[in-house]
Amino acid sequence: MIETSPSSSAPVDVVLPCLDEAEALPWVLDRIPARWRAIVVDNGSIDGSADIARDLGAYVVHEPRRGFGAACHAGLTAATADVVCFCDCDASLDPQLLPAVAGPVLDGSADLALGRRRPVTRRAWPPHARLANLELARLIRRRTGLRLHDLGPMRAARREPLLALDLTDRRSGYPLQMVVRAADAGWRVAETDVPYRPRTGRSKVTGTWRGTWQAIRDMRAVLDERAAAGPASTATARGAGR
Repeated sequence: MIETSPSSSAPVDVVLPCLDEAEALPWVLDRIPARWRAIVVDNGSIDGSADIARDLGAYVVHEPRRGFGAACHAGLTAATADVVCFCDCDASLDPQLLPAVAGPVLDGSADLALGRRRPVTRRAWPPHARLANLELARLIRRRTGLRLHDLGPMRAARREPLLALDLTDRRSGYPLQMVVRAADAGWRVAETDVPYRPRTGRSKVTGTWRGTWQAIRDMRAVLDERAAAGPASTATARGAGR
């Protein structure tokens, strides 16, 4: 049963950034782990996504500023659980796998856990997107030392340390900025393989040339950030996953 109150005793909050995902929402919300709370952040949908999510028992947050990062951060700000997960709301990733991805954070062996996408069909991840992801992983390693394979959108971390990272990107660079600043703060980062399926509907980022170009610009800006001079969070990590 998904909690519906702004503040709940759920052990984990799941942030689901949402822009016109009416078709995917029933499947996604039905697969949220038991007793975990779904926070659907509506980012200006015109297809009734917010009403569908609310009717299905999710806690709905409205974020009028367009941008993936704006939606994610609004969900993080609304979260109250100690551990917060993020997951795309387009049915490309199965929320039932969240406990496996979040496991290293829940058991204290990692501070940031990422789901490494493993496409189940070629249609799930077009060749140009895979190549771009490989190049991004190389740039992340050069910038941070982290040997990551994917900037996975399914991820988990503890809420207070995440807020302490003071993430500022509100567009496509938000997931990358989270990883970069976590690495700068000495967090332990873990990866877990997750199946990646064709999304429901059209991508708002890589589905258009404008979206792809904006994502590249956002990520370049994040990679050009200088490392903070001191510790940025209360995480106790020191360099694992590098």
